[in-house]
Amino acid sequence: MSEQEHADDTESVTAATSEKLVELAKRRGYFFQSSGAYGGVGGFYTFGPQGAALKGNVEDAWRDRFAVAEGNMEIDAPTIMPEPVFEASGHLDGFDDMLVECPECGESHRADHVVEDNTEYEDAESLPIPEVEEVIAEYELVCPSCGAGLAGQAVETFNLMFATNIGPGDSDPGYMRPETAQGIFVEFPRLKEYARNQLPFGVTQIGRAYRNEISPRRSIIRTREFTQAELEYFIDPETDEPDLESVEDVEVTLYPASEQNAEDGDEIRTTIGDAVEDGIISSPWVAYFLGVAKPWYDAVGVDMDRFRFRQHLSGEQAHYASDCWDAESEIDGNWIEMSGFAYRGDYDLSKHGEHSDDRFTIFKQYDEPKTVERATVDPDMSYLGPEFGGDAQAVVQKLEDLAARDRSAFDGDAVEIDLEGETHEIPVEKTGFAVEEQTEAGEHITPHVIEPSFGVDRLVYTVLHHAYREDEVADEERTYLELEPEVAPTFVGVFPLQNDDELEAQANEIVADLREVGLSVTYDDSGNIGRRYRRQDEVGTPFCVTVDYETVENEETTVTVRERDTTDQKRLPVDDLAETLSAIREGDLEFDEL
Repeated sequence: MSEQEHADDTESVTAATSEKLVELAKRRGYFFQSSGAYGGVGGFYTFGPQGAALKGNVEDAWRDRFAVAEGNMEIDAPTIMPEPVFEASGHLDGFDDMLVECPECGESHRADHVVEDNTEYEDAESLPIPEVEEVIAEYELVCPSCGAGLAGQAVETFNLMFATNIGPGDSDPGYMRPETAQGIFVEFPRLKEYARNQLPFGVTQIGRAYRNEISPRRSIIRTREFTQAELEYFIDPETDEPDLESVEDVEVTLYPASEQNAEDGDEIRTTIGDAVEDGIISSPWVAYFLGVAKPWYDAVGVDMDRFRFRQHLSGEQAHYASDCWDAESEIDGNWIEMSGFAYRGDYDLSKHGEHSDDRFTIFKQYDEPKTVERATVDPDMSYLGPEFGGDAQAVVQKLEDLAARDRSAFDGDAVEIDLEGETHEIPVEKTGFAVEEQTEAGEHITPHVIEPSFGVDRLVYTVLHHAYREDEVADEERTYLELEPEVAPTFVGVFPLQNDDELEAQANEIVADLREVGLSVTYDDSGNIGRRYRRQDEVGTPFCVTVDYETVENEETTVTVRERDTTDQKRLPVDDLAETLSAIREGDLEFDEL
């Protein structure tokens, strides 16, 4: 079968396995374990020339859809943040995984992964620690490294954050951020000004995050350093509503918690509009972003037959989320999380408001001024100063908060406050407590947050895995990546047919013209033309342009343009080449239409 006669026969196409993909990724410069010269280190990967370009294209596509098209801001916050940020966010106390240590070889493993890999339990992460210990004992599970029994070994919590110090000497403790979200939340008091204090508004960020995984595995699916693309969308929960009409007809495959808990539960195929109407997705805002994300995933190359949205079970819900759905892709028979869509409520802004000296609220103007009763305090500082010293202002803040929250606390002769773990009684007459009528033009509200959070590395892995193909061309086995033109690392390869000065000059001129219009181009004059085609097929280059003797000898200057998936070839004028390929890249023209 010749190149020209080749057709895309689905029965002859073989999909990827992870082993084949990882080997291709290393050979062709997509990704490989870092620091190989020093033996490598688990959980850290380098993206090679092809991988960095693919990853960058995916990030650009995400930015175009979730920042630009939605009218959201983008920031770039530091990856190291001081300890108080994570005290406020809850990460110091609640950002843990379950660790079990082998009594023989001393290797540490994620206990929930050991359970999931060797039993019928699919979501062991949602189980309490005592139950995980019972499962390990019941199934007589063993160490994945040496085979020693793990029954009776304690399962402990392990905080995933990387600790560091900020500054020399008696430096301040800090942490590598475990998510990009906190960089957005802590800057909310300034970001709301850029949004003119008007809700709703969104802030995006694409950047590195760090988690000290107990047992990183499956190449770039679970690593210790990775890239996130996150959107924090701030809303007034009482008045702001999403544009559901724009996504209501988007067809989705959902796996809600109710179906996961049922004995005969199964995925549900429906539309976003029906899912909201039927109560399957409780939050219209979460539903809106699922509707935005699904066609975007399709556009960048995720196989929609191997894609679903799965709702978190109650035991796996993050401490900040009232509801969360994951976008999952199927890899080698397993479902992996690519992104999460969480309704975070006012948890984050309220916590930072409590722990910091800034205001994490927005002033909401009333349509008309209102007269309301407000409890106020005007403490006697001549009493509080000598009594509490440097803590006097903290006491004032405590009294103000208590008056706003529970005015009945001031009904007696004294009021109790807690200060650094100690209870203090303050005479009510020294607090200046009063209830007054006030006319107010508005109120300060704490916005709620909807968060679509994307794992870029996992998405890149999925795109490569779902794009992997094997077939035969001209009686030779071929491996190729059926990458979408929008994300392919290189869009076109340009070859002179032979090592000939005139052909090479023409080829280089074409390379310059194509690069001038913004296309990613590679030049290759090494080996026979078939081998060059195979190299470009294997890295996913959608088109190849060959400069041959017809190009330089005929009156009309034309070249052969070959399409990757079908290997079909067409003869095109050089003068129109840049415009034609650009139109194909933008989706305005199909190769078959030429």
